[in-house]
Amino acid sequence: MLTQLNPESAPAPAPHPVVAVLGQRSRVASLPQHLPSGWSMRLAPGLEDVRSDELVVLSGATVHDVRVARAVLPSETRIVALIDDWAAVELVSGVLTAGADVCVRGGHPAILAGHLVAVRRRQLAERWDHIEAIL
Repeated sequence: MLTQLNPESAPAPAPHPVVAVLGQRSRVASLPQHLPSGWSMRLAPGLEDVRSDELVVLSGATVHDVRVARAVLPSETRIVALIDDWAAVELVSGVLTAGADVCVRGGHPAILAGHLVAVRRRQLAERWDHIEAIL
């Protein structure tokens, strides 16, 4: 069965994504070169400066950092924890348990960019999850 959507009830088109980075800036210095066209990156001074529609990268993330970010930021905000290549598995599981949507071990910025694209796709797909309730 096909249902016609009311344009006023459909989710709004997504603006160009913005990646807000908190923490160690040197790890993400070349990230903008690997982001898709139309995307931008900005260095956020603190959690209070992050907008809910931004993708948040906690560079050099700790379990505490993620726990605080998840408590302060709106639930729809996507949090990516960027950790060292050699970080212990306990840190990986810790940041995920604390609320990070993704944990990326350091490395090439193109890998981080790929994870950000995947997170954004999931975020856009979730906009349609409750469309039946709106109809």
